[in-house]
Parts: sequence; C-alpha cells; structure tokens
Amino acid sequence: MIRVNLIAERKSAKKKVAFPIESQIPTACVAIMVAGALVVGWRYWSIGHESARLKSDIAKAQKETTSLKSIIAQVADYEQQKAELQQRVELIEQLRKEQTGPVHMLDEISRSLPPMLWLTQMKQTPNSPEVLIEGRSNTLTSISDFVTNLEATGYFKKSIEIVSTTSDTSAAAEKAAAATTGELIKFQIKAVFKTAGEAAKPVAGTAPTQRGN
Repeated sequence: MIRVNLIAERKSAKKKVAFPIESQIPTACVAIMVAGALVVGWRYWSIGHESARLKSDIAKAQKETTSLKSIIAQVADYEQQKAELQQRVELIEQLRKEQTGPVHMLDEISRSLPPMLWLTQMKQTPNSPEVLIEGRSNTLTSISDFVTNLEATGYFKKSIEIVSTTSDTSAAAEKAAAATTGELIKFQIKAVFKTAGEAAKPVAGTAPTQRGN
C-alpha cells in the first residue's frame, strides 16, 4: 500500500507564499530612499567642497589684485618722478644754453668789430635769438664791414639787416667828430644768433676785418 506525504507538500506550499511581492515593496522603497539620501548627501558635500575651493581662489585673487594695485601705484609714482626729473634736466640744459649762448654771442660780436666803429647799445628780444645792435662809426664802410664780419662767423643768420644809418648831431657826437675827420654816423642793425644746432663753421677764406684801437 502506497502512502503519500501530503503534509510535507502543504508545508512547502506555505513556505513559498510566506513572503509575497507586496511585502517587499516597502523594503525596496526604503532602499531607494537610502540610496537617494546618499546621492544627495554626496552631492551636497561635493558642492560645499567646490564652494570652499572657489572662495579660497577668490580670496587669493583678491590678495593678488591688492598686491598688483600696489605695484601699479609704485610704477605710476616712478613714472611721475621720471617725468619730473626729465623736466628738471631739460630746464637745466635750457638754462645752460641760455647762459652760454649770450656769452658766445658777445664774443663773436666783439671779434667782428672793424676799425673806426664802436657799439653803444645791444638788446636781445626776450625768448628770441634776435639781437638789435646800435653803435657809431666814422664811415659807412666800417658798418658794411661789421655786417660782413658777423655773417662770416657762421653764428648769425644771413642776411643781417641794416635798420638805419643817420648822422649823429648830439653834442657828444659833435665832440667826438671834432677829434676825428668826417661826420659821426649813428647806425642800427638787426641780427639773428643761431642756436647750437644751427651754428656753422666760419665761411672759408673770409677773415674778420681787424678791430681798431
């Protein structure tokens, strides 16, 4: 006689339906929520770390900017000091030229005086190389020689202008004329003294007429 163990089959069937799908849904939801929380937490930490890094970079950039501003200010101050120094050098050079220019001009005029001629006044136009020379001479030839001598030095621009020549009728002139022969001529000439860069060598083969005593 065959016996069938139905009790074991019933127990096995009960074991199989002990954890149905509906009972696993809450577990799956909890697992998803935990995973989501982990992702959100990691993302929050990552953003916080990135934010801290950016703040550090910004702080470094601001520090470098402040340092660069200080350097730029120092460079600007240096450029200003350089410009002021350059202006002082130019001013000193200008004063030096203005100081030596008239001295050299007087020397050339003195060397160019011919016999029977002397100067009474010399005026220089302010901030200009133009010179107005007045004097006396016994002859018109001496005045012409004086102009020729000035042009021959190479330090005066051509052509030197004879502004006027008139007879001097003053008492002093009559007294001076009495001691010499002929009348006394009052003259006025205008000359332009060349700058250092314009000055040329004396004209070759032209020597100033010797000055008289």
